[in-house]
Amino acid sequence: MLSVELHAHSSLSYDGRDPVELILEQADAVGLDAIAVTDHDEIDASLAAAERAPEYGLIGIPAMEISSKAGHILGFGLEEAVPPGLSYESTLEAIHDQGGLAVIPHPFQESRHGVMARISRDELAKGDAIEIYNSRLLTGRANRQAERFANSRGLPATAGSDAHISEMVGQAVTRVDADDRSVDAILDAIRDGRTSVEGKRTPWRISFRQAAGGVSRRVRNGFLGLFR
Repeated sequence: MLSVELHAHSSLSYDGRDPVELILEQADAVGLDAIAVTDHDEIDASLAAAERAPEYGLIGIPAMEISSKAGHILGFGLEEAVPPGLSYESTLEAIHDQGGLAVIPHPFQESRHGVMARISRDELAKGDAIEIYNSRLLTGRANRQAERFANSRGLPATAGSDAHISEMVGQAVTRVDADDRSVDAILDAIRDGRTSVEGKRTPWRISFRQAAGGVSRRVRNGFLGLFR
């Protein structure tokens, strides 16, 4: 079984803090086998992390978190960025056109761009897998809803730390029964549902600090954008 982090953000995300080097160092330090950097509507840092991951004894999965019109969708195994602003189904199609895997993160937490604010349960079931454990959900209710939904539809399940600072990488992991240590084997195992999840919640103080840091960076970047 491989221990995989499937939801982490670098400084390329508007709400991320740390460069990929610190993220990879943390992944190695906590004993992960593989990691996907999943920046918001950006893929460059993830591609760089995937290339450098073997230096840290890791498998790097190229990925991103895409802002569809319905909400956030994780795409794994991508070679190029999927554009934001597409419909839910068009975003899934764009991921699949690259041979990628589409995982729906925190679908029932509407305050954090969960897709269930805008789609039906039948549409949700079109994802390849459901993130049933997200470390940054403070009460756990939305995680339980996601788990019940995945179980009721027989959908594969994943977990993710949703880390926005390197220290939180590995807070939640997906155990993947892959045939070998490769990106393709990991994604195939997730598609087949050969996963289990484990993790613990991000401490609320850190969650609030991450959120506040994201807001300040967004404001700063918007201000600087006025002068470009």
